[in-house]
Amino acid sequence: MSTQYYGGQAVIEGVMMRGRKSMAVAVRNPQNEIVLHEDALTAKIYTSAWGQWPFVRGLALLWDALGLGMRALMWSADVAMQEEGQAQPVEFSGPVAWTTIATSLAFAIGLFFLLPTIASKWLAGYFGDHAAVDALFEGGIRLLLFVLYLWAIGLMPDIRRVFGYHGAEHKTINAYEAGEELTVANVQRYSVQHTRCGTSFLLYVLVISIFLFAPLTFAGIEPGWLALLLRFASRLLLIPIVAGIAYEIIRFSARHDKNPAMRALIAPGLLLQKLTTREPEDGMVECAIAALRPVLAADGWAKKQ
Repeated sequence: MSTQYYGGQAVIEGVMMRGRKSMAVAVRNPQNEIVLHEDALTAKIYTSAWGQWPFVRGLALLWDALGLGMRALMWSADVAMQEEGQAQPVEFSGPVAWTTIATSLAFAIGLFFLLPTIASKWLAGYFGDHAAVDALFEGGIRLLLFVLYLWAIGLMPDIRRVFGYHGAEHKTINAYEAGEELTVANVQRYSVQHTRCGTSFLLYVLVISIFLFAPLTFAGIEPGWLALLLRFASRLLLIPIVAGIAYEIIRFSARHDKNPAMRALIAPGLLLQKLTTREPEDGMVECAIAALRPVLAADGWAKKQ
């Protein structure tokens, strides 16, 4: 039987946790109360046997970020801004939700895929349009944009609070995996970094994409804009493959994180997490614990609550 890896993400004034059968979001409202929403995981990527296949299960992590995670983020924003006496939001769907997701996805594609593809082709022109140089420029620009984006949003006070909840999520998972009783004092002793963090996952995606995208420069195709279009389309089509490989690396390194070679492999991801995590307040840790407990109970692991 495969090991169940618990995790989640930070949301507005709270934390979302996901297990094998369910997810839960715990958010602190303006009245300083923790509002909890639980939902069963019924999508095929979670319930089907093929969803656990190697190199396929990484797609669930993408879905968490783009689908489940985005909807949880919007729900948390509703709760965090909820006025006293207002009815609690209970749905994770609707036209506004999917429009927001589509807009966010379009922005990410434009910034991290379209812009590096165009910029690298322009820069490669100064080096004889060499395919290898073009690919290195593209990967380097994409990686630089990613790091700068994380640094820039981390300067915003509201995002810094989200990063505090991100640290609370990591601490809570670290404490659970160490077999600790889930109390605030116990959880606060643990690190804000975690080997299976989505930040590390995205870093692996960016690095792996440099090698997988390199052969697909289409440099010999004329006119130039057709080659550019084919390159852009190939990048999007390869995202599931890159994500699958990155997830397997994350999963393998998490099981062998005491090995010196594995520690060297995961070190850049842990270093990058310094941009996306902050030491959490006790109230943030309370939210993370509140989100994890029902997820553990749904999977029959009440003993560590």
